[in-house]
Amino acid sequence: MWDLEISKIIVNGFFEKFNDALDVDVAIVGGGPSALTASYFLTKNGFKVVIFEEKNDPGGGTWGGGMLFNELVVEEELEWMLKEFGMNYKRLNGFISIDSVHFASSLLYNTTKVGTKIFNNVIVEDILMEENRLCGVVINWAPVIKQRLHVDPITVKAKYVVDGTGHPASVVQMIIDRNLEVELPLDKIREFPMNAKEGENFVLKNTKEVFPGLFVMGMAAVSVGGGPRMGPIFGGMLKSGEKVANAIVEKLSVEVSK
Repeated sequence: MWDLEISKIIVNGFFEKFNDALDVDVAIVGGGPSALTASYFLTKNGFKVVIFEEKNDPGGGTWGGGMLFNELVVEEELEWMLKEFGMNYKRLNGFISIDSVHFASSLLYNTTKVGTKIFNNVIVEDILMEENRLCGVVINWAPVIKQRLHVDPITVKAKYVVDGTGHPASVVQMIIDRNLEVELPLDKIREFPMNAKEGENFVLKNTKEVFPGLFVMGMAAVSVGGGPRMGPIFGGMLKSGEKVANAIVEKLSVEVSK
């Protein structure tokens, strides 16, 4: 009977994938462009990476481009990365223009192609701590949280956690809510008015480890650092993801060699 066989394939395939993702090198919270970039380079370097995205459609704010004009912009210096991902693009006045749907789908295809596991409709509702270091996340189905159902979560162990949740910087906020010391230059998480040029530099500068075991990247780095947002220009997101990947690869490589 086809219907039963199809159900078995789906259930067995999912649980094999899910079971393998319960103990990973890197857990990334949020599936935006910085997360997809970081996961690609981390997985390509041989590390086990999982992304938890609370929405049905990973890709973050890329799909809509600027004000639903589905075109976005990156700097010319990132042409090498666009070629790495096999993207189509146009060079215009020192910038590169890319169809936003093509951009998002290319990032998703490439990172999953090298082996990154993405679980959509999954929300990180808490953090896992050990000896004052982040060592994993607590997850649940997003509809369970949004409908306020009384369903217990489960934990995922990770050597490093990356906050890629964008503007809310929700993982960092969990640290703050628990009165743990986190590197935060402002009295609270917030952003400043849009300034694309300053924002692009700011996001890269503030992409870093802000608590033992926890990195921030993308717009989460902007919110935590208190910088300007930058609108539909995504070069900073790509560079931020690459920077996180390089930093974690270096740390994990040192740990492996010990």
